[in-house]
Amino acid sequence: MKRLLVKNIGRLVGIQPEERLRICGAEMDRLETLADAWLLVEGERIAAFGEMASLDGVTADEEVDAEGGMLFPSFCDSHTHLVYAGSREQEFLDKIHGLSYEEIARRGGGILNSADRLHATSEEELYRQAMERVWEIIAMGTGCVEIKSGYGLSTEDELKMLRVIRRIRRTAPLEVRATFLGAHAVARAYRGRQGEYVDLVCREMIPAVAREGLADFVDVFCDEGFFTVDETRRILAAGRQYGLRPKIHADELAASGGVEVGVACGALSVDHLERAGRAQIEALRGSQTMPALLPGAAFFLGMSYPPAREMIAAGLPVALASDYNPGSSPSGNMRMVVSLASIRMRMTPAEAIHAATLNGACAMGLSRDFGSITPGKVANFFVTRPMPSVEFFSYAYQTPLIRQVFLRGTGLRDRF
Repeated sequence: MKRLLVKNIGRLVGIQPEERLRICGAEMDRLETLADAWLLVEGERIAAFGEMASLDGVTADEEVDAEGGMLFPSFCDSHTHLVYAGSREQEFLDKIHGLSYEEIARRGGGILNSADRLHATSEEELYRQAMERVWEIIAMGTGCVEIKSGYGLSTEDELKMLRVIRRIRRTAPLEVRATFLGAHAVARAYRGRQGEYVDLVCREMIPAVAREGLADFVDVFCDEGFFTVDETRRILAAGRQYGLRPKIHADELAASGGVEVGVACGALSVDHLERAGRAQIEALRGSQTMPALLPGAAFFLGMSYPPAREMIAAGLPVALASDYNPGSSPSGNMRMVVSLASIRMRMTPAEAIHAATLNGACAMGLSRDFGSITPGKVANFFVTRPMPSVEFFSYAYQTPLIRQVFLRGTGLRDRF
């Protein structure tokens, strides 16, 4: 088994014991680090680490000198839509001219625009475009990613998207999870017949997805102008019959009841939460459902930000994700997400790093193997240039600090 040694690490960041699968409340502000360190990888997994003074006797097939840079666990991005066709910069101009997200959607833009483009794009071309984005996020430090369908809105096109995600999962070096999001919007052909579209999702799409084993999770856009609580409950129940664990888009546009139905249905995560308040925080307390916050979407759309401080004060865990998509968050830069969490939601850098790593992995059901520097976990990490402090990583949010990326114990520097 190949052994890789990374030495002269200025600071090893994100150390966690094996049994910790998520971090809640005040604990999120306690970031375990080790100065002047080394890290040993055997095969694809972290074998050991320690102070440089204890390095004598540690041997390896390959050595990498971190030259005083810091080593972080890779980001775990639990909410993306990065399989899509083309771009939507015209809607960017519409927003500049004063149209809201809801107004653009009512005019046939938004999700339906992406659905039209995806329908006209081949599976091969979708894969090519998506892989450009995959390598982009890897270069920016992401090692685990969840990818949703939802720009198909027909059985055939939803399956096309999910097959592309499966191909990414098989060919890309990062860890991938797939989510079926047929209930992202009501397809044009079903305008005015939303109940019939929900029937299609439950009776045709979900069984077809399950037959091919294409998804890990089922998601619903449970929000004002999209799907109701009752429709959401029905779709999630149909998904559970086929082994798909629930996730929910909730409370982005209004307090929709999405958080409450997500908790009641055992959702792994409820995502967005820009309009969440005290009632939603109380619903989450005592549950195993992870609130996943997407500040990139609030930034791009000019919306209010989720109440991260209130959630943490209530003892909740919080995850951060990019929401990488063509309409409301056209970026998969998790480092920028971490900085936005501090700048706009007043999360400390330590809280934001935990939210973007271990808690992000938890929001995908992956925290036993990813999200922290822990012996036995998969060796997904990146090395920075030397920095004066961990906080500098969030503070200097546009300085190119990531120097080397390692996934499954293999350095990918030559790929970028």
